[in-house]
Amino acid sequence: MYRTILIPLENSPADETILRHIRELARLCHSRLVLVHVADGFAARHQDELNLEDSEEIRQDRVYLAQRAEELSRDGFEASFHLARGDPAHEIIEVARKESCDLIAMATHGHGLLKDAILGTVASDVRHRTDVPVLLVRVPA
Repeated sequence: MYRTILIPLENSPADETILRHIRELARLCHSRLVLVHVADGFAARHQDELNLEDSEEIRQDRVYLAQRAEELSRDGFEASFHLARGDPAHEIIEVARKESCDLIAMATHGHGLLKDAILGTVASDVRHRTDVPVLLVRVPA
């Protein structure tokens, strides 16, 4: 059913929630897993045009993604990763398109309607801007 699942990661404890949840689904569907993290700070967004080298944060994010992909591989999954820069929702959707993902599985913090309306959320932007099904798993309080 789901051949390729995209999993956006934050490099935070919330990642455990979505990874724990998605392992069972991926095992049942024999899915390939694609991890993505989007660096969205000023330097990351303008790295190419300003000809900047990778920041320490970018280097750490790359190591983190590689470790998570390796961990999933050791658990028997086919896993790869992308480190993107820019607008998180846009980049997540682009990776989903490039990798032919048929599910995007994301952790959500469940801020509440008013806070989400004021601040917006990446999960909300993704689900409104893609035609790929989106699975949202709430991070426990």
